[in-house]
Amino acid sequence: MTAYSIYPGLVDELKGWCRGEMLNEAHALMVIVPEDVDISQIEDTLHSVKCLGRVRVRGRMYNSKLESLTVLCECKEVVDLSKVPPDILPTGGLVAWPIVMVTQSPVSPSATSRAEQKDSSTAVDDSNIQELLGAHDGSAESIIRAVGDLLSKIEKPVSDSSSYRRLRVFSGTVPTPAGEEPLEHWLEQARLMVEESDCSDKEKRRRIMESLRGPAWSIIKAARVTTADLKPEQCLEIIESAFGSAESGEELYITFRLMQQQPSEKLSDFFKRLEQAMTKVIQRGGLSVAAANRVRVEQLLRGAVAADLMLVNLKLRERKENPPSFLELLSEIRSEEEYEASRAKLNSTVHKIQAKAEVDNKQTEIQTLKTELKEVKAMFASMAATPHGTVKEETSAGSSMKATTFESCPDPEVTALKKQVLDVGDRVLLKNLGLRGKHKLQSRWSSLPYLVVDKMPNLPVYKVKPERGGGVKTIHRDHLLPIGQSVRMLESPGNASPGKTRKHSNSNQTYQKVQKETQTHLFEMTESSES
Repeated sequence: MTAYSIYPGLVDELKGWCRGEMLNEAHALMVIVPEDVDISQIEDTLHSVKCLGRVRVRGRMYNSKLESLTVLCECKEVVDLSKVPPDILPTGGLVAWPIVMVTQSPVSPSATSRAEQKDSSTAVDDSNIQELLGAHDGSAESIIRAVGDLLSKIEKPVSDSSSYRRLRVFSGTVPTPAGEEPLEHWLEQARLMVEESDCSDKEKRRRIMESLRGPAWSIIKAARVTTADLKPEQCLEIIESAFGSAESGEELYITFRLMQQQPSEKLSDFFKRLEQAMTKVIQRGGLSVAAANRVRVEQLLRGAVAADLMLVNLKLRERKENPPSFLELLSEIRSEEEYEASRAKLNSTVHKIQAKAEVDNKQTEIQTLKTELKEVKAMFASMAATPHGTVKEETSAGSSMKATTFESCPDPEVTALKKQVLDVGDRVLLKNLGLRGKHKLQSRWSSLPYLVVDKMPNLPVYKVKPERGGGVKTIHRDHLLPIGQSVRMLESPGNASPGKTRKHSNSNQTYQKVQKETQTHLFEMTESSES
């Protein structure tokens, strides 16, 4: 027993349901299933009928007379009564599910539009043809021109509605979920579809309805309760008024007049932003289309605060009376920006680096002290070869001058110069570490000169060896006294050659006297350096 004999009104119910869900009756059917059946099981069972194609459940409703669920399904293919069975047995089930279909498939809107287009294309009667062809003078060119005029009056056939690109999903939820479009982008796509599509208003409305979800779908559904035959333009107005900005055209116009260019914004980007804002003003009725070009140029001159030179080159103030269109002005701005960018590359300047004309006072003072220190060293070196009286006077003069110099410059860098780093090959004296008790007159430094051989890394420790040969010693810097290359140490009488001994008969007394003076001189150098 089929569903038609159980409840004859199921076909009318299916038609009303299709109308409420805006489905094509030729692609819809209704299945009667038990209450505990899932949607996935219904779709999998109907997929076994290959002539239906892909099947999707669009709605479910409980029928109290049948004590079952009536399920509305949408099929990809046209439902053919001769191929679809009256009932279908579910997978693993024992009771078949009745299938309800419309007894007579309605003619699709696309077929109707194609038929009307065909009739309109053949509606040119003989009188119109004679009117078009009667004006020619019999030449081939006039006949071809008349045929072209005739073909231009015949409208192009309407494209098939099944090959359109669907609108993106819009629900009106804030923030916009993933996979959905914001309101402004969705409205632009929907308006383009409404204006450019050749299909009927019913088909346009269906395309808009199938892209809505959630709150947006609820608002359109509530609007259809009062107005069943909503036009596509009305649907877009309802969506925009419900989810768009509540500002009027005058408020948007004031906001447009207050727009200004950002400091790092290019003039072309600011001009595009102006155009988007002005488009919204025109759509809300705040500005007429005839005054758009003039207002656009005025606001560009007012808001472009960071591109005065470019506006002068474009001569927009002189063109206010006959302003260019958006595309023309955008092209001119882009060309001017590219020209300025090329000029900036060619005229790139090189910044010259100028040295300081004056040297820092502290550096000058340090250099002066270094020079004086070298002079003191040279003076000590010359004192070793001069007589006793001269050596003593020059020593006292050098000591007083050095003491005066260091006293007048208590700078930390000057103090660091005292502890200068020794280099390999420098001549030094070792500190006499064997002294104990009070030895004020005894020299603190040995009279045997040493040579610096090596320096320990990152430490003030040096390796030295005797100048006349001997073993290597490792000594700290505090126990070394640099004497320079010009200071010469006198040999002891035991180490002197026989010729020199015969030339100087009293060399022993002279050696002791000079040694004492040398020790006194070294003692004074040590005292002055420590002070």
